[in-house]
Amino acid sequence: MKMQAESPSAPIAAAFLMVAAMSIIGVIDNYVIRLAETIGLWQFHFTRAAMMLPLVLLMSILGLGTMRPLRMNWVILRSLLLTVAMLFYFSALSLMSIAQALAGLFTSPIFVLLITAFGLRQRIGPWRIIAVVIGFVGILFVLQPDPATFDATILVPVAGGFFYALGAVVTRAKCAQESTAALLGAMVTALGLTGLAGLGWLALFPATAAEGAAGFVTRGWVWPMTDALPWVVMQAVGSATAVFMLIKAYQLGEPSYVSVFEFSVMIFGPLFAWLVFGVGLGPWQILGIGLIVVAGVIIALRSG
Repeated sequence: MKMQAESPSAPIAAAFLMVAAMSIIGVIDNYVIRLAETIGLWQFHFTRAAMMLPLVLLMSILGLGTMRPLRMNWVILRSLLLTVAMLFYFSALSLMSIAQALAGLFTSPIFVLLITAFGLRQRIGPWRIIAVVIGFVGILFVLQPDPATFDATILVPVAGGFFYALGAVVTRAKCAQESTAALLGAMVTALGLTGLAGLGWLALFPATAAEGAAGFVTRGWVWPMTDALPWVVMQAVGSATAVFMLIKAYQLGEPSYVSVFEFSVMIFGPLFAWLVFGVGLGPWQILGIGLIVVAGVIIALRSG
């Protein structure tokens, strides 16, 4: 089945929205490691969702779209796919540098092309196949896996990239007519409920959480959360704004085109980490980011 556009494409507006969204995410995601030191993944998603939902409702009240989905089943599926993607991604941010976590997550444009080619039976052509290879090599340079001592941890953000790609395709193919507020509200709700479920599980079956960021995934409810609260608020406000623009971008442009501009976060995130936290990149990682950007440009030029 071919993926059909259900709304007129506006590539320039889509590109602008995506770059603006990625600049916000590139900044705020650098601070996830700060909140991961004192609270857990599940508490983070639950409390952030509780803060984000009123903001999404306010967006709807201000005329930025209804909260009621038109195709509930597809909106739920999309929300579940992106929820799984975000669980993998935020887990990765507590385990590795933001450049590595982002490199894994941004295998998603490659997965989008593969899904487009093999799942939706659309021809992608030799140039985009070359772009997939270039992007994959760039990702390897950034992640720097060691075959001699393979660590499955590097696959955590890649798994996020796969589910993120599925969510991106569903957004365009089945949710193009949905209100941006409805999509954002559904996704935030799914993340919040998942966080609540995780907290419930850990309350019934407590796990021994490691100290600091290493215990992010296995840590249950922590109170008071004074140290983490400012970073959760930053995430809530920033994410609500950025994800609203991101969803709108995918509604306005083809996934294989719009996803390219998500690569800009590969510049914003590590650059902010270097300027503010002094976290630098090695020459191979810089080369890898360059290859990822080149791959994105090729895909953009050949996506038509």
